[in-house]
Formats: sequence, C-alpha cells, structure tokens
Amino acid sequence: MGSSNTTIQLAHGGGGRLSQQLIQELLVPAFGPADGVLHDAALLPSPGHTLAFTTDSYVVRPLFFPGGDIGRLAVFGSVNDLAMAGARPIALSLGLILEEGLPIATLKQVVASIREAAELCDVAVITGDTKVVERGKGDGMFINTTAIGAVEHALNIHPIAVKPGDAVLVSGDLGRHGTAVLVAREELGFRSALESDLAPLHRVVQDLIEHGVQLHCLRDLTRGGLASAIDEIARGAGVEIEVEEETIPLNPAVQSACELLGLDPLAIANEGRMVVICQASSAELALKQLRQHHPGACRIGTVMERRKAQALHPVSLRNHLGVLRPLELGRGEQLPRIC
Repeated sequence: MGSSNTTIQLAHGGGGRLSQQLIQELLVPAFGPADGVLHDAALLPSPGHTLAFTTDSYVVRPLFFPGGDIGRLAVFGSVNDLAMAGARPIALSLGLILEEGLPIATLKQVVASIREAAELCDVAVITGDTKVVERGKGDGMFINTTAIGAVEHALNIHPIAVKPGDAVLVSGDLGRHGTAVLVAREELGFRSALESDLAPLHRVVQDLIEHGVQLHCLRDLTRGGLASAIDEIARGAGVEIEVEEETIPLNPAVQSACELLGLDPLAIANEGRMVVICQASSAELALKQLRQHHPGACRIGTVMERRKAQALHPVSLRNHLGVLRPLELGRGEQLPRIC
C-alpha cells in the first residue's frame, strides 16, 4: 500500500487510484489469478457433479477474538454451510465492506487470515468486491462470502430425510464461540482462557460419508446454537425430537459464564460444531468417526413420531429425573451479533 495511507479512506471504495491500489497491492497478491489479469466474472468449469451454492455475511466484534478472527470465520462459515449438504468446497467469492478509518495493518491481518483459511480448506478465492462506508457506519469491517461446492455422493442429506428412530448426535462441546467472543469484548468484567470452537467441518463430513454412515441431516450450530438448529430440523421434518439434557457436552467455562450472565448455553453460537442425524444403526460408527476429530462428540437424543399435527414445541429436553420439558426458543437475540 502507498506509504502515505495507513488507514482505509472513503476513496478506497471510489473506483479510482486508491481503489486500484488496494486491489493490486493487497488483494491480487493474496487471491488473484497467476497472470494478475482481473475480470468481472470468473469462469468455473463444472466438475460434472451436482453443485451446492451458499452465501453468508459476517459481523463480529472484536474482529480478532480468542481462537480466530472475522477472516477465518468467513471462510470456515461458508465451507461449513457447504459441508452440511455433504459438498466438497471448490471456490469462494469475497465481499469486503470496510469502514473509513480502518487501519490498513488490520486489513492486512484479516486478508492473510482469509488466505490461510482458504488454503487449509483447499478452496480458491476466485472473485470479490470491496466497498468503503463512512466512519461509524461499518463496525470496522463486514465480510460476505459466497461458496460453491461439488456433491459427490448419492445421500439425500436434508431435513425431509429425517425419520422416527434416527439418532441425534453433536460433534463436540457447545457454546464456546459465543462465550469466547463475549469475554473478548471485556465489557462483562470477567476473564477466561476459553477459545472459540471455530473450525472447518467439511473433512469431518467427508469421513462420515466415506465410512458409510447413513446420514439423514446435518446442521452447523451457528447463530441460535443447538436450540435453533434442532427446532428448525424437527419442524422441517415433521417429527418430534427428544434430547437427553444430561448428555449435552458443555465446557465448564461455558456453563459458568452462562450461569453468571443468565444465558442459555443451548442458544449460544458455535462455529465448529454440528448436529448429525443419522440412521440409528449408524450411530456408533458415526460417533467413532466424529471422535477422531473431537473427543467430545456424543449422542444426545432420538427422533420421535410427531404426536400432534401442529406441535407448538417439537423438541423436548429430558432431565436426569426423566421429566420432559419443551425446548422453547427465545423471542429475540440472546446476544449482540457474534457471527
């Protein structure tokens, strides 16, 4: 970058010299084509399979948090969305919305993080866009990523494939991402060594598929956590789900923070965890493969027949006394946006 510019200016988004400088000196070296020639659209050869396509936008404060940053979050988040369809990631687009005054050094850190995360996932950043908004309008940086992947299996991984008797598993302990981000804000007056669970999930899913696990549905547990995801699956599948509350894996630091703040750990965001619903006969095999990646994976429940045509709460929690209570979703955001 030009030596006279140490922060993002409105002119960086104006299409003129500073825009070109930002693209040519920072973004092209990190993501651009080998010949350095840019075009409005990238040609994407089809691998001959069904393609999966997803897009998401990422807003987090602070931009850097224990265990990750907004750059890794954006890449892993979109790769994980593809993985929930059992797709292998192929390519990403990258949209950067930068706030006037953002330090160039901060942007460089995030760009480096995006590049490292993309390389880790074997996915190419092939196209993108950059905009600059006025100071005070952008929380530093927002990122949008759109991802495309190849579906190379015959499984129908979708809520409509969920059937009574299926096993419900989670791939690891819950609530660490949201809790780590909250602690990093230093607004709550307590400290913790807790790190986000931020991680890509596509290789975990590929392992499950390659080992013959009869997957019926996958869902990454992001905004709204386990509670939102499992409720949405149950409604989409037209079933009820019973969850054994005592089996849900929670880090002690997450439990303590939630008790202190009056938060529900089942509703806190994760960025490297998923719920796996599979044929009951595949449950032990699925757990074996999941535990290769995270020892905290466990079975937490079972899919049941819907007892009422329009169940108000299709998911129930069973406590250690065997008593069932409905899993109720909150009416609004439990926390400020953290993903």
